[in-house]
Amino acid sequence: MSKSIKKIAKVAIFIVFAFCLSFSDVFSRTLTLDSAISVAISSNRDIKIAKLEIDRANQAILESYGYAYPSLDFTGSFTHFLKKPQTPFPDFNAMLNNSVYKVLFDENIIPTDEGKYLSMQMKLQSFALANSYSTTLQISQILFNYSVLKGISSSAIYRNLAEEQWKGKIAATSLNTQKAFYGVLLSQEVLKITQESLQNATDNLRNVQALRAQGMVSEFDALRAEVQVENIRPLVLQMESNLESMKNNFKLLIGMPQNEDITLEGEIQYNPSDLKSDQEYIDIALKNNFDLNTLKIKREFDNAMIDLERANYYPTVAAFGNYSFMGTADDLQFQNYQQSVVGLSLSINLFNGMRKGRRVEQGVINVMKTDESINQFKDYIAAQVKSKLTEIKKIQSNIDAQNRNIELAQKAYNISEVRYKEGTGNQLEVENADLALRQARTNYMQSVYQFITLIRDLDNLTGTIDPKYLNINE
Repeated sequence: MSKSIKKIAKVAIFIVFAFCLSFSDVFSRTLTLDSAISVAISSNRDIKIAKLEIDRANQAILESYGYAYPSLDFTGSFTHFLKKPQTPFPDFNAMLNNSVYKVLFDENIIPTDEGKYLSMQMKLQSFALANSYSTTLQISQILFNYSVLKGISSSAIYRNLAEEQWKGKIAATSLNTQKAFYGVLLSQEVLKITQESLQNATDNLRNVQALRAQGMVSEFDALRAEVQVENIRPLVLQMESNLESMKNNFKLLIGMPQNEDITLEGEIQYNPSDLKSDQEYIDIALKNNFDLNTLKIKREFDNAMIDLERANYYPTVAAFGNYSFMGTADDLQFQNYQQSVVGLSLSINLFNGMRKGRRVEQGVINVMKTDESINQFKDYIAAQVKSKLTEIKKIQSNIDAQNRNIELAQKAYNISEVRYKEGTGNQLEVENADLALRQARTNYMQSVYQFITLIRDLDNLTGTIDPKYLNINE
């Protein structure tokens, strides 16, 4: 019985282990550069906020048009006086009494008697009924209001501003993702170079030990070869740790869960570019740079705000009409009646303490501030473009030299191995040759990475972005 239980337990453990392996595969994903950028754009919160701002701007445009449409309002009310209002008024009883007796006295129907007259005094009297209701349907249409017209155009400009900011967020996310993507690939290449160096050292140790067994090399050389292997082994562990850290940072950047394993498909390759002149790149950047275009559209919006303030100087003309149905009664037997009216209204502010003029001046100052920001940013862009191009040209020349250096370092390493096996060289030559080869390959890959990132920086400065990234989540 105990053996059966142990077998069942082993089978259960195996099943759980297999399930865990299959479950870990579910959380593994292979990413190309394009798919990584798509994931980053889809999950980036700044882009989502910018997209919501576009949606808000679209609603603001519709709201602006709404001010030009007719407005229809309905109101209704019912009132009941708990205590009717009273007003001072001549006494009706005294007036009627005095009028009747005056006629009787004047017609000599009865003898004149002044004592029959009552004194005329003011008396509080109520003329209101206890209950009343009213319903009114009113329609109004603005015939002329300059603020409405400028509000529509201002809303359209604001939408363009929000859209350009959204494009800028996408471009920035794409740039950061590409840099991080190639950063992971660089870490993979450096790890591969270090692993190959370790393999070279291990093969060299094996050869040295074989020669030592035949008495052809000294114990010192054998110890030195072994030390070389052990010195490189921690570098491999460090490169593995660096790669894992780069992957985690990359997942954080593009919005992927940390527990999801990723494999990046791609290579760091040097593709020489035919560069334009500095001025051509500067002209393109001044025309297409997203941040600069955002400032330009902001200037348009600032001007639109000035026009909106100036619109307050113009009159407002509106047509209106209403229909009312009302009734009053002391009980619920209402006496109903109707009324309707149509007309035109004109309103214009004649003086408001010169507030309009001061707001216009503030708007002009905002435009001037934006102009200064635009000029300052243009200078910055021109300087950045020149700086990137200078670095690109410098690295291009270095890459060609470093590629040649790798060939020389590889040849030197091969020669050092042959010399050592023939007994004309020493172990130090082999170690130095391996170190030089590893350093040359690492320098080359780092230069290629710098070249790629500089090209991406230049693309970002010139507002170059694949249109397909603008259609993600549309």
